[in-house]
Amino acid sequence: MTETDLAATLERLGGAKVLCVGDLMLDRFVEGKVERISPEAPIPVLSVQRERPALGGAANVARNVSALGARCTLVGAVGADSAAGELATMLADLPGVTDGSVTAPDRPTAVKTRYIAGRAQLLRTDRERTGPFPPETAAALREAALTALPGAGALILSDYGKGVLSDALVADLIAAANQAGCPVIVDPKGRDFSRYRGADLVTPNRAELSLASGMPAEGDDAVLAACRHLAESCGLAGILATRSEEGMTLYRRAADGTDSAVHLGARAREVFDVAGAGDTVVAALAAGLAAGLDPRSAAALANRAAGIVVAKTGTAVAYPGEILNDSHEERLEAGESKVLTQAEAVDRVAAWRRSGKSVGFTNGCFDLLHPGHVSLIAQARAACDRLVVGLNSDASVGRLKGPDRPVQPESARAAVLAALGHVDLVVIFGEDTPLSLITALEPDVLIKGADYTKDKVVGADVVERLGGKVVLADLVDGHSTTRTIAKLNRG
Repeated sequence: MTETDLAATLERLGGAKVLCVGDLMLDRFVEGKVERISPEAPIPVLSVQRERPALGGAANVARNVSALGARCTLVGAVGADSAAGELATMLADLPGVTDGSVTAPDRPTAVKTRYIAGRAQLLRTDRERTGPFPPETAAALREAALTALPGAGALILSDYGKGVLSDALVADLIAAANQAGCPVIVDPKGRDFSRYRGADLVTPNRAELSLASGMPAEGDDAVLAACRHLAESCGLAGILATRSEEGMTLYRRAADGTDSAVHLGARAREVFDVAGAGDTVVAALAAGLAAGLDPRSAAALANRAAGIVVAKTGTAVAYPGEILNDSHEERLEAGESKVLTQAEAVDRVAAWRRSGKSVGFTNGCFDLLHPGHVSLIAQARAACDRLVVGLNSDASVGRLKGPDRPVQPESARAAVLAALGHVDLVVIFGEDTPLSLITALEPDVLIKGADYTKDKVVGADVVERLGGKVVLADLVDGHSTTRTIAKLNRG
């Protein structure tokens, strides 16, 4: 696929509609430092610095579909508890996602909490109840899913083995999708893939493929043999086997018994975390099929997206802009554009922080870059390992500075800032203050010029509450954009 074709494909994803049915989860991350051992028992004491929730399970699949620009209706089960409210709030913030979850009064919302010190996970706790749902809940799930199916371009069954995807519901959904001509993509669980009979594509990883087939899955020939056995014995039209550093294998079996296979090389330049990569694969595969791609092109799209996600940390997503950058074979951390959206920047900052880097933030209009600006940015970069610069949009500058400003458009101002060696990331924001951006990024250091006092620095309370610090940088006398513009106008 050429770069032009890829750009056109990514644009087509905006018209794709996906139905995702599966097990919903809320992931919690409790992060901090360990500096001592408890006097009560030989265990580390975690000094908590931040807590953050994240979408897990099928909810993370919906997040990935949304990140690609496609629409997604999500059907699953939650409890009648506060965790369900958190899930609903986060889903409501995802563009194009419709929350069709059903309340199951007999069990809690599944919550997985991970306690992390630096890059090490100390403990995980699971709050959940698995197994079959009561008949009334099962009936509600079936009705919600079948009601949402008409108009969907692809159906995802995201199976984490928690109970939503019973054998009966899986069979009913696959039959209905087949009748409607809607491709079915399954992220499987367990060793019995015959329960997914009639599915178009099943996406096991290497270990799952070996477990389900009872065959080895190392090397192209072995993987192909295992895929062929599974497809024939379980009535599957195809398998997309994900193989970590060996890439992916797409196996297709036609109705007349003929088959074909293609091996796709791994796209990741550097692997940081494979968590959630399976969700990315199934989301991109389904979005591509829903947008009208053939299976091979959809698999290639999924392969690119997975390569991007495993180069991040935690359960991450791939954005269209990142996929385009990948087509240019640019490195995720160095070669791609430094100018990102807020959502993309949140992912990048999380990756930096997980790798032990401190993150600094400063902001401004930076209309005509002068030595004062350069000094501020240099001091800001000296206070942290990675520096994010928040840049006021054109509309924001106009409201703050007057109708004749800015002199330079935001694209030009962002390009100049991104060219500076001290700047690691530029994010354009449209509000009058960067408070929302600071709240989303949670920087470790907030830097502003010494013409401010700490109580006047926007976001100072947010950063200090999270254990960060505020730095007031020295000013360079005699430099001002406003005075420079006035001098030019007089001249």
